[in-house]
Amino acid sequence: MEIRPILSALLRNKTGALLIAAQVALTFAIVVNAAYVIRDRLATAARPSGIDDENRVLTVRFGMTSEQNLDALQQRDLAALRSLPDVESASVTNHVPLGQGGWSAGFALERTNSSPNISAGMSFDDGSLLKTYGVKLLEGRYFSPEEIAVIDPATSRDNPPIVLITQEFAKKMFPDAASAVGKTMYLGNSSDAPAVTVIGVIGRLQTPWAQLRENHLFTVVFPQRLLQSYNPYVIRLKPGASASARQTVLDTLAKNDPDRVVLKGIQSIAELRATRYRGEHAVAGLLIAVTAFLLLVTASGIVGMVSLWVNLRRKQIGVRRALGATRIDIVRYFVTENLLITSCGVIAGVIAARGLNVVLMRNMSLPELPWAGLVVGAFALLLLGLLSVMGPAMRASRLSPALATRSI
Repeated sequence: MEIRPILSALLRNKTGALLIAAQVALTFAIVVNAAYVIRDRLATAARPSGIDDENRVLTVRFGMTSEQNLDALQQRDLAALRSLPDVESASVTNHVPLGQGGWSAGFALERTNSSPNISAGMSFDDGSLLKTYGVKLLEGRYFSPEEIAVIDPATSRDNPPIVLITQEFAKKMFPDAASAVGKTMYLGNSSDAPAVTVIGVIGRLQTPWAQLRENHLFTVVFPQRLLQSYNPYVIRLKPGASASARQTVLDTLAKNDPDRVVLKGIQSIAELRATRYRGEHAVAGLLIAVTAFLLLVTASGIVGMVSLWVNLRRKQIGVRRALGATRIDIVRYFVTENLLITSCGVIAGVIAARGLNVVLMRNMSLPELPWAGLVVGAFALLLLGLLSVMGPAMRASRLSPALATRSI
């Protein structure tokens, strides 16, 4: 089929074609970037925390207690929890991954103000925390029981001089070192910053904030049990634990100190994940709805415009049919016409999509939109245009020459 006559016809009636092309361009720019944001947000929400089987790991935090001897209370609590038939392991720490609140500090390689101060989450291990989490030791050694310090913040703020760090933090702090084990770093970059020695490297362990960038895996583990009443207990249930295991845990802890008030109930790490990433899922859901709406509007616009053109060209269609044009010729005419318009819209949409992506990169810290996404989006819009035009084109092909030319 000659494309020149189709182009000539479009140039004589530019308004409708320009409207459809503009709509396709706008839809393309928004949909491609929305799809990229959706993928980014869902990928963020699906990032592993490093905790093995999050549904079996529970955490519970209490408010103030009337108990004066917090050391003895913590030991009683842990002993009682570990004795439960449904409990595999129990620990007390200062914060939990995905909990959205906790401890952090800056770490440097030198005691100079010019040394970069890299922030990381500070997690306190009472001797069984990493076992409770299911985090693996990748290199070096674990803390020995004698190295676990019991620290009362009312009398001491000193941290133990040895730490475990995550593999991701090791790569950030010591990018050129074959191993981080044995390396020294400082809690801050001041002249009197305390030194800590890395004795081991562990696998993934997310921070409580689960930040959007690489620092969500920057965790430093200290061998200490902090004597604070509101420190969370972390409990790993055995596989196949009974449905009443949660209540049993609460009842057991209540017996040791009936005056304690549970803060936010007892939650699994999986539930903390759902809470932490609620915003990401909400954004993804909203963008999915917007994308579907835009695609529907674009498809409806193409259907409406082509249907109008069919009605306006009934005589032309009838003449062509009378001169021997087949139904396939009529369908092919409208499909080719729509393909030209949609292609122009897609080309303009690619430019608009790149511009919108630059804005998102600056304001939402998104990476650059890959060309593969643009190619997939282009094919998707072309396919949408093809499917949208088929209905009106098929109706046009069924017009009989006599009916179409009756008023000539």
